[in-house]
Amino acid sequence: MTDTKKVPNPIDIHVGSRIRLRRTMIGMSQEKLGDSLGITFQQIQKYEKGSNRVGASRLQNLAGILNVPVSFFFEDAPGSDAVVPGGLEETSTSYVVNFLSSSEGLQLNRAFVKISDPKVRRRLIDLVKTLADGDEGTV
Repeated sequence: MTDTKKVPNPIDIHVGSRIRLRRTMIGMSQEKLGDSLGITFQQIQKYEKGSNRVGASRLQNLAGILNVPVSFFFEDAPGSDAVVPGGLEETSTSYVVNFLSSSEGLQLNRAFVKISDPKVRRRLIDLVKTLADGDEGTV
């Protein structure tokens, strides 16, 4: 018996994750975004999961509301021609997107930018590097 459940297209999933990323970065709720577009928050949820495809005009509206260019939604999309040189994966922006898509990453980023003293920021970065170096031997 075959599974009749439709699997979302990877591009639709990626675009949805970028919508969610930007929405959470600016602290906007699904409900407020939906109201701005004249749709329900459930529709926003479907867009963000990739289960519903975002049309071109709606994507243009989203870009305006979220204050990003339309191209933002396609950065690092699966199947893109961008080739990352061997061993330089950290130069790709995908790790930043993954970090900011996580609850912890978003919280850490918001708290960090509130620190006004550059010396405190530097000490925090040094602390995080030290903690990360200590974790290299663990799995």
